[in-house]
Amino acid sequence: MSGSKVSLIGISLILWVCWSLLFTGADSQVTHPDEVKALRAIKKSLVDPNGNLSNWRRGDPCRSNWTGILCYKETNNDGYLHVRELQLLDMNLSGKLSSELGRLSYMKILDVMWNAITGTIPKEIGNIKTLELLLLNGNQLTGSLPEELGYLPNLNRIQIDQNHISGPLPVSFANLKKTEHFHMNNNSISGQIPPELSKLPKLLHLLLDNNNLSGYLPPELAQIPNLHILQLDNNNFEGSQIPESYGNMSRLLKLSLRNCSLQGQLPNLGNIPNLTYIDLSFNQLSGPIPSEKLSDNITTIDLSYNNLNGTIPSNFSGLPHLQKVSLANNSLSGSVPSIIWQNRTFNATETLILDLRSNKLLNISGTLVVPQNVTVSLQGNPLCSNSVLFKFCEPYNGDADGTLQLANNTDCPLLACPPPYEYALPFPTCFCALPLLVGYRLKSPGFHDFRPYVHRFEWYITSGLKLNQSQLRLNTFALEAGPRVRMYLRIFPIFVDNSSSHLFNKSEVLRLRSMFTGWLIPDNDFFGPYELLNFTLLADYREFIPPPSSSSISKGALAGIILGVIAGAVTISAFVSLVILRLHMKKHHHAGSKRNLLSKISVKIDGVKEFNFDELTLATKNFNNSSLVGQGGYGKVYKGTLTDGTVVAIKRALEGSLQGQKEFLTEIELLSRLHHRNLVSLLGYCGEEGEQMLVYEFMPNGTLRDHISGKCKEPLSFAMRLRVALGSAKGILYLHTEADPPIFHRDIKASNILLDSKFIAKVADFGLSRLAPVPDLEGTLPAHVSTVVKGTPGYLDPEYFLTHKLTDKSDVYSLGVVFLELLTGMQPISHGKNIVREVNLAYRSGMIFNVFDDRMGSYPSECVEKFINLALKCCQEETEARPSMAEVVRELENIRLMMPESDSIIRDSLVTDSEKDSSTPSSTSAMKYPYVSADVSGSDLVSGVVPSIHPR
Repeated sequence: MSGSKVSLIGISLILWVCWSLLFTGADSQVTHPDEVKALRAIKKSLVDPNGNLSNWRRGDPCRSNWTGILCYKETNNDGYLHVRELQLLDMNLSGKLSSELGRLSYMKILDVMWNAITGTIPKEIGNIKTLELLLLNGNQLTGSLPEELGYLPNLNRIQIDQNHISGPLPVSFANLKKTEHFHMNNNSISGQIPPELSKLPKLLHLLLDNNNLSGYLPPELAQIPNLHILQLDNNNFEGSQIPESYGNMSRLLKLSLRNCSLQGQLPNLGNIPNLTYIDLSFNQLSGPIPSEKLSDNITTIDLSYNNLNGTIPSNFSGLPHLQKVSLANNSLSGSVPSIIWQNRTFNATETLILDLRSNKLLNISGTLVVPQNVTVSLQGNPLCSNSVLFKFCEPYNGDADGTLQLANNTDCPLLACPPPYEYALPFPTCFCALPLLVGYRLKSPGFHDFRPYVHRFEWYITSGLKLNQSQLRLNTFALEAGPRVRMYLRIFPIFVDNSSSHLFNKSEVLRLRSMFTGWLIPDNDFFGPYELLNFTLLADYREFIPPPSSSSISKGALAGIILGVIAGAVTISAFVSLVILRLHMKKHHHAGSKRNLLSKISVKIDGVKEFNFDELTLATKNFNNSSLVGQGGYGKVYKGTLTDGTVVAIKRALEGSLQGQKEFLTEIELLSRLHHRNLVSLLGYCGEEGEQMLVYEFMPNGTLRDHISGKCKEPLSFAMRLRVALGSAKGILYLHTEADPPIFHRDIKASNILLDSKFIAKVADFGLSRLAPVPDLEGTLPAHVSTVVKGTPGYLDPEYFLTHKLTDKSDVYSLGVVFLELLTGMQPISHGKNIVREVNLAYRSGMIFNVFDDRMGSYPSECVEKFINLALKCCQEETEARPSMAEVVRELENIRLMMPESDSIIRDSLVTDSEKDSSTPSSTSAMKYPYVSADVSGSDLVSGVVPSIHPR
């Protein structure tokens, strides 16, 4: 090595050392020692499988930018910096909350939402007198609420919902004079609601639904001067009546007392001027419905499943925003007043549902003409014996729920953006930009149907965030029990002329993040409180973590650091030169030898041959381009013929994509265990000459993508497509339940499903696969694997993409997209259109047969309908709404049995004997391999290929 090169490297290292020492000097402890000790104790009590808190071991919390720690920018009178926020949202943490939290005595925000933390809430949190936001929801906390929390003088928001908290509500909570939000729903809180809560002057939202509360409804709650939402559903106030005083809550917007075992008569709520939502259903309320007219703002009236009698009051008419009236399962009699819908004007998105089933109604007064936007359901009433009214007596399908797609107004050119960039809305022009992804949920909205208010909601969010409305995209939303509305917000940077970078800058990302995590978006009476589910940073944003607090280093300390650097520079330079020289010699020695990369690992893998470099060179004619059949980011795929005449596919990694020896061997060991008729078989590998190559069986009929894209002359019939779908599903089911260890594929797509000489489908490419989760020491099976998102746009499970939680249902979603490709011939993403969205729109509009691929010829309509239904179920945005892979296989088998005999003959002639003899793998053996969940491979060695093989 030349002296000049060594000197240059030495100088570079000196500069690095200078930086390191300066950083170390800047890292000298400036956070209060008690808080440093407390943070270390907090980390010790938590379980952090993803290593999110790994940098809590070194440096100073406020100086070294510890994950989730935000500090005040200035030192206090004591000369120390103090922790202002602990932000640990959605980090897959478990373990317990340490009592040392009480030492963070200057903290304003404690946020550990959406983890799996167990144990009790430490009473020492009551020592943090500066605390404003206590955010513990979405964990597995147990025990009772500490009395000490009632003595937090600055607390604005307490969120403990979706835990397992038990015991009574502490009377001490009546001391929380600054608290606006009590979110305690979905726990096991018991006992009487303390009447003393009426002393809370600023309380806006009291959410105690889905608990075990009992006793009576305190009339004193009507004295809370600013209460907007009183939500107590699914408790047991047996024998209690709704206090008449609740009709005097002048600021109330929502009253929800569903399924609370309430008795007595309905209170008069006509004096509440801005009431939007009433739900008193599933009680034992009796008597007539009050005749006083309700607020013009009312959207929802649900009095179903009670013992109400009398007639339907005409005051339900003239309510301009009414979306739903449900009076089902009561004893109402008389006529249905058509005036409720008669004089109402609807726009395109407005609807009105009148659910009047199972009463004693005799007729409809007035016109029988019902606008298209109105649904009137009268099944189970005496009037249904009148044939004229029979159209109102058809079975009621229930309220719309699940995931709903909104219109996509983007009209951008054909050229797609490189993922994860997306087209921003075309204002003033189409451009590729990287969005921020925000998981967001309305916890207690004041409406039944969100669609008429989408634009109003977009204006509310963007104005609250101080953004242009064009910067927000809301493609879908999901209606959930509660009712709640879950959505993912895509927030785009604004277009700047002649800008080469379409990214938010770091300060803007941090500003927007703090707006959500600090609940700084102003409350909206109509949309109610919200939940932050996650705040996802993609690609270039991932380094944007909260900045360290700014503080200067003393000149004396800086001078000492610089002198220390200079003193050690010469010694370090000499040492580095020697090390580099030895490394250089070692590298030349390695290049001169032709040793096997795996020679030091004495492992023989059954059924997998270790090829030498010369064998594969001969098989591919020295890797001649004439043998090239495909390539991807990892390297190239060659068709080769071995000396015994076996035709193989050889995947050869490029030098820049090589993985480590251990990872390469792990991948080979894993693939060697996969033996199924619907998985491509690994025949061997080569690790010689610095190479990493995998040898597979050759698939002469290429990829499924080739056949459904029209590249191949002979199109696949519907029967063939169904058989390909079934084979693919069986292969993936084997991965989930019978592979040893079980595997999530993570990159299922049409180009990764290959067809052999008999058109049997075989799933390929496991370079992105992950081992499925296994039970922990206590035998508990995790529901998901948390991992960095990888895969192919268009096939990615939306929940996995946004939450990083990979499950077997992620593969189900991807396979559902493949099914849609089989039926339509469309690509997952084309011309800015998404196949799932387009097929859903066609399905809902009754035009589904118009999108089917003409090239698959004739088909039994009932079989195709069942197939498209299955595909759309697989592509549900909610993980729980999708079928399991075993259910997918079972349904495909049922569809195959429904096929006409002529198609069955074609089908059976193509099924091999081994396939006929096989049975569906059992789902009971899913967790038999005791491996820790981990990446199977560190590279895309066997992923990303788009072969160009055509059938011969």
